[in-house]
Amino acid sequence: MYDSDSIHDYDYTLPEDLIAQVPAERRDQSRLMVVNRATSNISHHRFSDLPDFLHPSDLLVMNNTRVVPAKLVGTRASTGGKWEGLYLREEENGCWRIIGKTRGKLTPGEEIALTPSTGNSAPTLTLILLNKCDGGEWIVRPQCKLPTLELLAQFGTMPLPHYMQRDAEAADFERYQTLYAKHPGAVAAPTAGLHFTTEVIEACEQRGVKTANVTLHVGLGTFRPVKVDLLDDHEMHFEWCELPEETVEAVKKTQSENGRVIAIGTTSVRTLEAVAGQGELEPWQGETNLFIRPHYEFKIVDSLLTNFHLPKSTLLVLVCTFANRELILKAYEEAIRERYRFFSYGDAMLIV
Repeated sequence: MYDSDSIHDYDYTLPEDLIAQVPAERRDQSRLMVVNRATSNISHHRFSDLPDFLHPSDLLVMNNTRVVPAKLVGTRASTGGKWEGLYLREEENGCWRIIGKTRGKLTPGEEIALTPSTGNSAPTLTLILLNKCDGGEWIVRPQCKLPTLELLAQFGTMPLPHYMQRDAEAADFERYQTLYAKHPGAVAAPTAGLHFTTEVIEACEQRGVKTANVTLHVGLGTFRPVKVDLLDDHEMHFEWCELPEETVEAVKKTQSENGRVIAIGTTSVRTLEAVAGQGELEPWQGETNLFIRPHYEFKIVDSLLTNFHLPKSTLLVLVCTFANRELILKAYEEAIRERYRFFSYGDAMLIV
């Protein structure tokens, strides 16, 4: 049993047919693997069984970010070639930060004509490329005064992960969103929360379990691949997050009663731990690039509900750091044998 600082020690082989391409018929009928850190015991359940593993003193901390229709498709005005992009966030001056791909080299001053969403009769929207930033990102100016969220609703679609190998369908606008999504700004869903139904939340509350919210707008920092060998050399991108006052109070009350703070998803972990790392836990909002890796000491989170993550990803590193690398990779091997569904629309793991 040892920690590893090399990304190659967080690899595993996944049969392609275990990558979930569509969500389960019902959110709470996903499977739930329960992993006990103290005993190394692994057991198998349905997500609807989650309340059975909770105590009246527990606190569930959920990320209430809302996914925006961030995937964009258009053509280059200079060549007529196809362009695909992803909106990342709005800058203070109203410009957008995006990433995109096309054949050939883009240059500052070039224009991209966005194609309206399917069935939308909106006129074409032009993006003017202003300057290229690190990591292949661009700052662009939309040639329209409408608010960003209105423009994305007209010209964007749901940004499904590349491994789903399909375009978003009407159902994805509901299913790739948690029931409690509130604050628009994410370009990917906090997927551990996708399993919750009203019935599961009510069953948790009937057991005396409390809920609280954080916000972390999922961006490149969460899903950009690690391209270096040593984890210390990987540079996380910043993502905006908020820990509100009522959640601070709920965490402190839970701790005073010896209850468990259970993070729903790795983004909730990073929000709680990023603020705790600044000292006394207090309300905060700002940007974090916290990368949780071996030797990190958790300050707030006692248990974690999460999905099954990509090989050699920062998310898998976080989960292995929380539990134990060998235990988690053993659990992943068992999940593959038991034919769990992996990644965003896949099944869940509760680490207690």
